[in-house]
Amino acid sequence: MISVPDVAPDELDRWCRRWLSAGVAEPLFASGHLSRVYGLRLTDGREVVVKVRADQPRLAGCADVQAALWSAGLPCPRPLVGPAPLGAYTASAEAHLPGGDLLGPVDGAAERYAGLLARFIALAPAPDAVRPLSPNPPWTAWDREPGAGLWPTPDDRDADLNAHPGPAWLDEVGARVVRRLADAPGPVVVGHADWEAQNLRWHDGQPVVHDWDSAAAAPEAVLVGMAASVWPCGAVPRAATVAESWAFLTAYQDAAGRLFSAAEVEVSWAAGLWVYAFNTKKASLDGHSWLDPAEAAERLALAGA
Repeated sequence: MISVPDVAPDELDRWCRRWLSAGVAEPLFASGHLSRVYGLRLTDGREVVVKVRADQPRLAGCADVQAALWSAGLPCPRPLVGPAPLGAYTASAEAHLPGGDLLGPVDGAAERYAGLLARFIALAPAPDAVRPLSPNPPWTAWDREPGAGLWPTPDDRDADLNAHPGPAWLDEVGARVVRRLADAPGPVVVGHADWEAQNLRWHDGQPVVHDWDSAAAAPEAVLVGMAASVWPCGAVPRAATVAESWAFLTAYQDAAGRLFSAAEVEVSWAAGLWVYAFNTKKASLDGHSWLDPAEAAERLALAGA
């Protein structure tokens, strides 16, 4: 497994003194998956969140997107500084917005998640107005170089998925989806590639977007399709059902004020299935699955793949 960054308290204090002009008075929490997230109260009384992770050039573009959307009024923590070096890693800081609840797949939830994504994409800067967001995260990376193999390298484990053949039906699903996504219609826009319940919190019905390392640039239908397949994740231990994906796709078009073309609808289903398939390929190494062949066949049909 990929190790989570771990930073000594004195290193964190020095970083805060350099970049935030105040030291650490009190730790509030520490958590993390791919990154390490520290909630801190500083010596000047401010409460901040410092996110530490392996350095990637795309993180600068993600910071630009967060800053632009915070300025545009999207509900999210105010970015303060970074990414800036912290030992062998890179770190950024934002205002601490504590509390809030997870919102699972209850009545009306798909509409709320889809409406927020429509607002995100509408307010987002153009891709060329921010520093590069490429390469997109691996669970979106179906556009591999020729000869590189079907499956991208995961960012959360040391594994070559292409060195683990099968199950055969899943490898076929991945290959068919890649062919369908090769000509995804529409201009590239900035959106979010990991629109999962666990990356947002709701305060008295109002959302806050907390994950910004997953900002990405892709055709709108691709971004919407990925979100439609994963939006309940974290609030429940599963991805979206076909019905929940349909509800999200319909609600997004209503919120955005336009109907997708038939090709865009198919690409949305293909992009969502890719995320499902990639996560299932990873899970298969441990004998688990996110997807069964029957649902894969239904989603392939909806994708025109």
